Amino acid sequence: MTQSACGAQQGGAEISVLAGLRVLDFSRYIAGPYCASILGDLGAEVIRIEPVGGGEDRKLVPVTPRGDGALFLQLNRNKKSVALDTASEQGRKIMEALIRTADVVVTNMPVNALARYGLDYPTLRALKRNIIATNLSAFGIRGPLSMKTGFDAVAQGMSGAAFLGGQSEHPSRSASSYVDYGTGLAGAVGTLAALIHRSQTGEGQNVQASLLATAMTFINAAHIEAAATGVDRKPFGNRSPFSAPSDLFPTQDGSVAVQVVGNAMFRRWSRLVGRPELPSDPRFASDSSRGRNSEPLSQIMSDWTAMRTSSAAIAALEEAGIPAGPVLSPRQAITDPQIAASGALGAAAITGAFGTLPVANLLVQLDGLAPSLRAPAPGPGEHTIEILQEIGVSADRIAALMQEGFASAPEGAPA
Repeated sequence: MTQSACGAQQGGAEISVLAGLRVLDFSRYIAGPYCASILGDLGAEVIRIEPVGGGEDRKLVPVTPRGDGALFLQLNRNKKSVALDTASEQGRKIMEALIRTADVVVTNMPVNALARYGLDYPTLRALKRNIIATNLSAFGIRGPLSMKTGFDAVAQGMSGAAFLGGQSEHPSRSASSYVDYGTGLAGAVGTLAALIHRSQTGEGQNVQASLLATAMTFINAAHIEAAATGVDRKPFGNRSPFSAPSDLFPTQDGSVAVQVVGNAMFRRWSRLVGRPELPSDPRFASDSSRGRNSEPLSQIMSDWTAMRTSSAAIAALEEAGIPAGPVLSPRQAITDPQIAASGALGAAAITGAFGTLPVANLLVQLDGLAPSLRAPAPGPGEHTIEILQEIGVSADRIAALMQEGFASAPEGAPA
């Protein structure tokens, strides 16, 4: 299997606002790689530093003949790969030489691990005075868990989100790793702020974000409410606790998502479902009261949608000015006309059974500039020789490093 370069998916010049900046990505899995991929989408040169033979996060959800995982393909587009044994003296010297050429270093480790691998801010700053170090940890840099590792589901559970999102006695995590992605986005925002700070002062920066902070931020309204009232809400599953009817409702051929917010919209919805008396019921006088008494409203809505197809239900709801949309499977989502027209997905060309794969574009749009999928996720060590030659390592030394197992590149890689 081979992978070909990807092109911009919309009209206009490719986004290159970070062109000329070099980012070294030592991170794995989702949060760190997503942070680095955003910087790459904005035009930075991003070099993924991974172990000889490739990182352990390459194979999650494998989808290609080479075994590349779906997460890896998404989160490592627009990157180069250098495969090094950074635990060895030889590999560490190459790593330090690369750091001296970099503007940003992205990691995702507890602070004690950063020091062990020579990637803590004081060590990086000693190598390059104005370096920006962006680290995305599980629990932050303070507290009893600061030296521990963790994943998205752990943060969802600790924040209260899994408790509230499930059913009674059955907490439920989100199918989307929103904590990981949110932390990656936070890391990218912090890095951009640090780059602006550096342009103004000449100083580097130590940027820190964490999964736990992201999870707590995304459901902070529930914490504020609990502190103010002294009471936890009961788990509410797919229903909104703040307004109603806001739920997922079955139709004759699937399900639809509907969210009714505000008294004017509730009156329109009541007329639509043939229950114009509902706004006069004290239980449904406001969004808050409707959220507390959402079960009967969800039942009325379920009865109404069950008599219609999804398209018919959505058309009637839209005519009444009520936000609604279909509940799609992943396969349905990638062929949905609105999603296709929105430019949310680009196409990573992979020669093989799959043709092109839908890789999410940069999640913001800039007027006149197109999101750029310049290159698909790299093979392990695909750019080792190129990058090492660029920093002045001789061809003989590169050959020796690879022969001794301190670096690797794909067979037949250009010298």
